[in-house]
Parts: sequence; C-alpha cells; structure tokens
Amino acid sequence: MRRKRVLPLAALMLCTPALAGTAPAVAAPQTAPTAPAAAPAGPLRILLTNDDGYNAPGIRKAFEQLTAAGHDVTIVAPLTNQSGTGTKMMSALAIAVKHPEPKVWAVDGTPGDSVAFGLAEVFAGKAPDLVVSGTNFGPNVAGLATHSGTVGGAVAALESGVPAIALSTGGLSAPDPVTTVNAMGPTLDFAVKLIDRLQVRARSGPLLPKGVGLNVNHPVVGADGKGTAAGVAATFQDPQNFLEPDFADAGDGTWKVTVKVALKPAARGGDIEAVAAGRIAVSPMNSDWNTGPADHAVTSALIAGLRP
Repeated sequence: MRRKRVLPLAALMLCTPALAGTAPAVAAPQTAPTAPAAAPAGPLRILLTNDDGYNAPGIRKAFEQLTAAGHDVTIVAPLTNQSGTGTKMMSALAIAVKHPEPKVWAVDGTPGDSVAFGLAEVFAGKAPDLVVSGTNFGPNVAGLATHSGTVGGAVAALESGVPAIALSTGGLSAPDPVTTVNAMGPTLDFAVKLIDRLQVRARSGPLLPKGVGLNVNHPVVGADGKGTAAGVAATFQDPQNFLEPDFADAGDGTWKVTVKVALKPAARGGDIEAVAAGRIAVSPMNSDWNTGPADHAVTSALIAGLRP
C-alpha cells in the first residue's frame, strides 16, 4: 500500500509526533533518539540514505548487499534527485513523505531532511547503529565533498550523534553510467568489509569515535567497472576545488553556465591522489567544521589586542 505523509518542519526540529491526521493543539515533546553507546556484535540496524533518490541504482544495490550481509536495513532517502544539496535541510514548512514499500521511506526533501525524519520518526526512541549514505553516482572528493548531498546526509547523522559513512563510486573523469553502476558492486563489497572491521574493532565500544564519520570514495576500475581497487588508503579531503564555473553573458540578462574540470596537482596523502591511483580513499570527517589547534593559535594571534 502506498502512503503519503506530510511532516511539518516543526516536527522535524522538535521531534514531535505530527504524522497523524490531525496534530494535537499542543504536541507532547518526544525524546530525541540517542545513539547507542556500543555497537552490537551481531547485525546492525542501518538507516540507508543518499542524494540520488530513493530508487537510484546505488542505494538499491546498497540495500541488497547490506541486507545480504545480515544487517537490518531501512531506506529513508529523498523522493527525487538531490545531488549537490550539501548539508541543506529544514528549509520548508512541510515535507511530504511516502512509504511506497516495506523498509522504504521517500522524503520530498534533502538528504539531511531524510535523515532527520528517519531519526525522529522511523527510528523514534532508538537510533540506528549506523547511517550509510550512498553509494553515490560519481566521486565526492576534494571540494566536491563540501557540496555533496551524500556527505550532507552523513553529516546530519553525525550532528545527532549517530555514526555515519558516506559512500561514493567514481573516478576523476566524467562518469560513464554503465561502468559506474557496475563499479557499485565492488564499492559495496568493500563497504560490507569495512563495517565488519568496525564491528570487530569496536568490541564493546562505539563503531566510530564520537563525532567522526568516514567519507569513502571507491574508484572505477577496469573497462567494465568490475575490477579490483589497487588498495585502500587513509586520506584527507584534498583542499582543491577542481570544478570551475564558466559564465557566458547571453545578452538578455541571463548567463549560460558550463563547468570545467581543472585538476591541480594532488595533495600528497589526499583523496584525489588515492582515487587517481585506483585506490579506495577513506577520509575521516566531522560535522562541526572545526579546524585543528594550530589554526586556533593562528586565529588567536590575528585577533590579539583587538577590542570591540
């Protein structure tokens, strides 16, 4: 049975039960879901989201392979393609939500909206053990990660204290749809192994350190995309943004926009270097945009002596 629900923005923000036909005049606050202190030794409860849409090949393959690995997987993902929406969320007064099939929720909003709805309603009272976002069509390395809806979905989970992994499939050239979809199989094979490793290492602790997620970029290997990656690298987000907009004045008050790929030399140890070499890039990320102690020291020096 296909069901459609409209979720008021306040319900997402306050985690109040507003999915019934008529909301109460004063909604009783609901306890926000709390991330589990320790990862279970057995199958995980996984919230699966993405930015390509709930019916995209990447999320469907992820559902199949994570379920086949024994995990309890629920899709809570955008109704439509939301690529490039980044961390955008809660920008509408109401969000329509469909429940087209068991274990699948389609949210007419961003990946962040989807995760917020999933935590507040689908997993109400008990957060999932892990949020997996992807696998995305195309890479999310360097500056692309900053604007990625796939990464944005993972960030929304981290903000709520839930461990999260963003998965992307693609090399640095324009993606070929067929080979990229083929490469999603190896991407998810690796994701299953990675989650197994996290569970083994967690023992009686959390899957990942508090506030830390993983941004995983799997290259397309082989002419058919089914090849094996050259290895796995612990990386960081390369600081460059290699997509450059080119604006052309159409003469009528509008500008035509094209995007050029302008790769600069890859930072040593960064995600671009790894993916270009055919390796899987695994970069840690957090949700609060904080920099390190050295940058704090620089800022302190810059404002020393300043007064309001």
